[in-house]
Amino acid sequence: MFDYKPISCAQHERLEFSVLRKIPLLLEYREGEERFRHVVLPLDVATRNGAEWLKFKKMDDEAVAEVRLDAIIAFAEAR
Repeated sequence: MFDYKPISCAQHERLEFSVLRKIPLLLEYREGEERFRHVVLPLDVATRNGAEWLKFKKMDDEAVAEVRLDAIIAFAEAR
């Protein structure tokens, strides 16, 4: 995978706040050439292998997944 490029501190704090407050997010991210968009419940923000990751549960099928923070295109509170 590519070298990790940290996201802004403000964005990182917003993700951590969403985890703590259990705020559903509309999350858009990429995996390779594919782009995905899901309403998710963020579960954890963690550092591993020199990168930061968001663990989340998809609200449509309840699958648990992870995405590297620098693969996130955009996120906002789900309405």
